[in-house]
Amino acid sequence: MPHNAENNSAQSGTHQSEQDNPLYAGLARYLSTHQLHLLQTARVAVAGAGGLGSNAALMLARCGVGHMLLLDDDVVEPSNLNRQQYWPRHLGRPKVEALAELLRELNPAISLDVRVLHLSPDNLPQLLPLCPIWLEALDAPEAKTMLVEAALLHGARVASASGMGGYGGPPMQKRRLGNLTLVGDFSTDIFMAPPLAPRVTEAAALLADAVLECILGDADAVPTT
Repeated sequence: MPHNAENNSAQSGTHQSEQDNPLYAGLARYLSTHQLHLLQTARVAVAGAGGLGSNAALMLARCGVGHMLLLDDDVVEPSNLNRQQYWPRHLGRPKVEALAELLRELNPAISLDVRVLHLSPDNLPQLLPLCPIWLEALDAPEAKTMLVEAALLHGARVASASGMGGYGGPPMQKRRLGNLTLVGDFSTDIFMAPPLAPRVTEAAALLADAVLECILGDADAVPTT
């Protein structure tokens, strides 16, 4: 199994003090110590590093999530730049490696398990135990179904998206079905309508928000000053 685990430099990073980490220092204005601890110790798998996965992963990192498993076998292409969190300098690189670079630039303390691989029924059973929360950001409908069904059977919490193509269109929604949260407009297909930044990013934000709900539950944020 291709595996590029790039987490050695960040193994102790989640214990970095607020004074040493500007991101944590800023988050401390809005979140309690308990909430920050929950976020820094959370383990989230991001399956797919395209328009949904790259945007959602950066949002989660901005919120202080301390451990992520990044999974994708694709490379950055020019057609990705319109909606994915990549820049021309990343062209030709594996998406998960480029994404890891961006996440570490934002938070050097983040712990990442970076794997350039294609999810399949053969490798999924070994990956599912690594994280209790899975963010499904895959393209192929059969791959989405495979991951969601397997993760739910494993007892994981899952956030999945469907419907975000084009512009305008139906409003985005969020539906909670037990351990599964579905987001999107549930009608527009990116294979039928162009995948553009505004609606793709909107769906990615709903995915990230669903993951935060899994991590923080009903805990209240500290009022801002």
